[in-house]
Amino acid sequence: MKYLTWDLEEHVAFITIQRPPANALASDLILELSEILDELEENKVVRVLLLQGEGRFFSAGADIKEFTTVKNGDEFSALSKRGQDLFERMENFSKPIIAAIHGAALGGGLELAMGCHIRLVSENAKLGLPELQLGLIPGFAGSQRLPKLVGTPKAAEMLLTSEPITGTEAVQYGLANKAYAEEELFVKAKEMAHKISKKSPVAMKAALELLSYSKDDRFYEGVMREAELFGDVFQSEDGQEGIGAFVEKRTPNFKGK
Repeated sequence: MKYLTWDLEEHVAFITIQRPPANALASDLILELSEILDELEENKVVRVLLLQGEGRFFSAGADIKEFTTVKNGDEFSALSKRGQDLFERMENFSKPIIAAIHGAALGGGLELAMGCHIRLVSENAKLGLPELQLGLIPGFAGSQRLPKLVGTPKAAEMLLTSEPITGTEAVQYGLANKAYAEEELFVKAKEMAHKISKKSPVAMKAALELLSYSKDDRFYEGVMREAELFGDVFQSEDGQEGIGAFVEKRTPNFKGK
């Protein structure tokens, strides 16, 4: 593994994202996470997964520079589908996955966190989906999971303004479970992981399967449409302008084309 490590403590697997400076979600990191899930799902000792980021951030978003290597909208839609499939697998995983979020969970980083069963945050963490700032849209099912968690009006505000909310606000809106001072976050996350790990693996697997029934067919229709629109928006003039402006560190000039 190049960007992910994991350690076992009793029945808890601690997974750490190590892709400085921002732990951005590149394609190879998504592939590595899928491989780790393969390994941990078959590991009979592991009962709970705790996901965290090394350095300043949990994950500050997708790797925008990687977007410049994508050739067309179909390829961009395929990238979206890979991320969607991984996060759907996480949400339906047979073992609880906890995200411990410090610093920032933005764009793809927040979509990764929303794929986990439980989100614990530092009070001053920043959480948001700023894709529209780049002339893009969320591509890893963020457009469907965010309104399910915070409600449609708040999701609309977060998407359209691109403004993040704090960890404390995330708890208030239902995006996160609990918020702690940053120096306490990982201690508290570890405590919860170990507490959950003492439950019956058989019962936990059954409970997680039952929770998945809360999603209806419209959710999956929306996810499919998101992948299609992800590619369409990417190949628009505005999409290319937004990516170029980010790479060149300038303000984008959107023309509605």
